[in-house]
Amino acid sequence: MVLVGRLTPPHLFLPLTAGSRFKPKRLPSLTHLASSRRLSYSTFAAATAVDTFSQKSGYLFELSDSEAESMLDYDIAKIAAIYRRKPLILIRRLFQIGTTLGRWFALRYIDSLMERGDIMFKIRAVELRMILVELGPAYVKIAQAVSSRPDLISPSYVEELSLLQDQIAPFSNEVAFSTMEEELGLAMDELFLEITPVPVAAASLGQVYQAKLYPSGQMVAVKVQRPGVQAAISLDILLMRFLAGVIRRTGKFNTDLQAVVDEWASNLFREMDYRKEAENGVKFRELYGGLQDVFVPQMYVEETTRKVLIMEWVEGQKLSEVKDLRLVEVGVYCSFNQLLEYGFYHADPHPGNLLRTYDGKLAYLDFGMMGEFNQELRDGFIEACLHLVNRDFDALARDFVTLGLLPSTADREAVTVALTGVFQNAVTKGVRNISFGDLLGDLGITMYKFKFRIPSYFFLVIRSLAVLEGIAISFNPDYKVLGSTYPWIARKVLTDSSPKLRTSLRDLLYTEGVFRIDRLESLLTESLRATTDKSLVKKQAQDSRIVTKEILSFMLSEKGSFVRDILIEETAKGLDALGLATVNSITSTAAAFLPFPASIPIFPMTEEDITNLRSLLQLMQLMSGLQDNENLHKSAGKIIPYKNQTLDSRDIAQVLNQLTSIQEVMPILSALIELPPEKQQQFYSLPADLTARLLSRMAARSVRRYFVTGTQDN
Repeated sequence: MVLVGRLTPPHLFLPLTAGSRFKPKRLPSLTHLASSRRLSYSTFAAATAVDTFSQKSGYLFELSDSEAESMLDYDIAKIAAIYRRKPLILIRRLFQIGTTLGRWFALRYIDSLMERGDIMFKIRAVELRMILVELGPAYVKIAQAVSSRPDLISPSYVEELSLLQDQIAPFSNEVAFSTMEEELGLAMDELFLEITPVPVAAASLGQVYQAKLYPSGQMVAVKVQRPGVQAAISLDILLMRFLAGVIRRTGKFNTDLQAVVDEWASNLFREMDYRKEAENGVKFRELYGGLQDVFVPQMYVEETTRKVLIMEWVEGQKLSEVKDLRLVEVGVYCSFNQLLEYGFYHADPHPGNLLRTYDGKLAYLDFGMMGEFNQELRDGFIEACLHLVNRDFDALARDFVTLGLLPSTADREAVTVALTGVFQNAVTKGVRNISFGDLLGDLGITMYKFKFRIPSYFFLVIRSLAVLEGIAISFNPDYKVLGSTYPWIARKVLTDSSPKLRTSLRDLLYTEGVFRIDRLESLLTESLRATTDKSLVKKQAQDSRIVTKEILSFMLSEKGSFVRDILIEETAKGLDALGLATVNSITSTAAAFLPFPASIPIFPMTEEDITNLRSLLQLMQLMSGLQDNENLHKSAGKIIPYKNQTLDSRDIAQVLNQLTSIQEVMPILSALIELPPEKQQQFYSLPADLTARLLSRMAARSVRRYFVTGTQDN
């Protein structure tokens, strides 16, 4: 629910004098409020509109106190037991849903037959919105999820359904204020100094008033739950769950659709308990409130009850209206932290719950629907992204088993072929151009064919990412949320200390024992983009010295220790190969100048030695700020041809010249000077470690050649 707009003018507050009890008749007239130019038309329209949900579906509220009490927590068995005793309400609800939605679909079909679909499109969109409001919160919640994807549905429907985020007709002020007094156990004048006489926003589950707390005068938002929502949602979920079971049986789905409905329903029931929402808000603020350009309002937990929530008032505009792509990037970064760092994430980030504050921060609101993403799933998601980007579709099939999407008994080879067909074209365009929405659409057919399971957590995670992409593409059609998320994934893989991710990183960097410098370069390059400061990304793209400094700073940090260890090992391998090539070159040259024939032993370089030497050149080029994979490989390939396993003196001279080139070394030296003293000290300790590894390799090579080979010859 959005809490948006400037502070309500003082004369539009309802003053509450000390010692007086609240009386509805003391409210200013709505006509008077409408005449004020400072009050938006949407607020007046909301205040004067008929609450069609109560009017059309009020019969759903007819529950006894004991029945209502038993529905406070989601328990499908208790819900079913209650409505089995109320067959008339059940039949009436089915009839209502069938006639309203059935009539709408019939009209759309008639429009298509009469070829007037385009003409009637806007009208039908308005009718659909009104039907969903009439049917109540469960249907509004579904529509809110769809309304954030302008790439999937018509703009007319997006425009209308987006009104369901915060512009639903409010219920009676008298009921709202009475609920506040009943829930909080105090008279209105003992609760607030002032309160707006009409709600500033109304949504599916409740409506919001702006108020000043008594006695502090702190400006707060007061959210009051809509009457009857628990009963209406309970019945609708019972019907949806029954329908999900029918669809699964007739469609032969492998996914337990009823479990998916249960997961969604459990979150929805938790959302209807404002005490849990307040606790979620406190936790969310603790975890993410300190992130740059992220604002999380304070929750007044002690003053909050099941049906009344009090939180800090937030000034701002809806993110979808201000078209601030930088804040979308902030949202992507925050979502990354939610999903992959802590696993506690906002599962309902629709445009009405994301604001741009007037000081340029991204504010999160409405913490009723949150999700948990455990460590195994977080690691599996990261690995899946890595394998997707690097076109390792066989490993991707294994990831789908880890994530619970694919049965372990599935034909892995056939799945790999199918996934290759789905993702090949997408990843060929580059990670920055992968469309999250397109991938989901293309994957759907494959998932159905191979009977993929859809875990209950999956919809909430995917929805949270899809909503962000939907907001962004509404004003930038080329935006790709996966492309913006991957830099953070790359940084996570490079810096995380978990054994599972370190194993994944090593598996990624080595293919059949061969070091893949291109993959390391890709991860490093992408991780440098992991910032919400666009000016820094631009500077990195233009200045190789900044890139070198960033890479050096990372390598010499504690988080970069694992990658640093790999690089030292690969450098030692390269220097060992270079030493062997140099000795062979000197030996063969010396033998050519001897006046007599002599048998001087020459140890031919293996394919592994040539590969190690080429990797050494590529590492030097990478550290000097070269960020073009293709040029990096071409440059090293020209010096050391890929099919060449014998290097003459000219080849060796060229390699040495490349390694000692001023152009290659200077960026490293200049970047080193700018690093903090402790990192410079770490750099100076590297030669000792490198020398120890090099001597170890040389000793091992000598043992193999002089003792193992000699023994075999004897």
